[in-house]
Amino acid sequence: MRQMKWIIKYSWLMMVWAATAVFLTSCSNNPAIAESDGRLQVVATIGQVADAARIVGGDHVVVTGLMGPGVDPHLYTASESDVSKLSEADIIFYNGLFLEAQMAGVLKQIGERKTAVPAAEAIPVEKRLASPVYQNAHDPHVWFDVQLWQYAVKAIRDTYITADPDHAADYEANAAAYLAELESLDQYVRDTAAKLPPEQRILITAHDAFGYFGQAYGFEVRGLQGISTASEASTSDVQILANYIVEKQIKAVFIESSVPVRTIEAVQAAVAAQGHTVNIGGELFSDALGNADTPEGSYIGVVRHNIDTIVAALLGQ
Repeated sequence: MRQMKWIIKYSWLMMVWAATAVFLTSCSNNPAIAESDGRLQVVATIGQVADAARIVGGDHVVVTGLMGPGVDPHLYTASESDVSKLSEADIIFYNGLFLEAQMAGVLKQIGERKTAVPAAEAIPVEKRLASPVYQNAHDPHVWFDVQLWQYAVKAIRDTYITADPDHAADYEANAAAYLAELESLDQYVRDTAAKLPPEQRILITAHDAFGYFGQAYGFEVRGLQGISTASEASTSDVQILANYIVEKQIKAVFIESSVPVRTIEAVQAAVAAQGHTVNIGGELFSDALGNADTPEGSYIGVVRHNIDTIVAALLGQ
């Protein structure tokens, strides 16, 4: 059975790599990839990157996002259709820092032929959090610190200016307006977090994605799974976290839109077995944005939703 699974996985990877080669060959000598209206054709992986790419690019770009609401980028594998979109793009933006782990090979190969920018890797190394699991690697969930996310926005701006210098002033203006909004957003998160006494600022989630959030806004953060959802939580992990919740008398834990709810429900049951009640305080958006027709369909909307949900639940409201 294990051998059969390996054969299926290997065959799938070969199909994707073959598709990559075909599309790269067909597109590498075609400079007129953009549509007839002259706008840059942009492909972005996660919603946070796609949102910034649309805002900064404005009327001069068409942005296609690969990963929609509820999609886990740690486990996402590029389809043949995705490879086609990537190969036909003028510019590719992705998070980087090995967030899109299963797409790393495809992104690297396509990036050798065209502009492919890992936006989060614009953050200075000394400002990144080390991975608690992988040696010589960094936590990729940088967007949880609004100040740090501004480096990614600037990287997107600079990429557009290089690719399309005729509209540099527009990209500069769009980015400046968005960066000002992010400054206000950062202050909103700090003001809202300040409503919680320091001893109540303990955030427990399905996986360890909120490290940058904790560092920036004064929360102790614990996740049941590691920084990648590819790692599975053991029974021992569940029990250790349950013991901690009981010890600290924590009122609420949180599920995530891109992680199955059963992981947190297991913790909740283990806590109940010790005579303590911990509520599910709400759903947080960690690795993906919400639906496009909701406030949580934007990066700013997600950040506001998360801090509002966390503070209200931990206050018992």
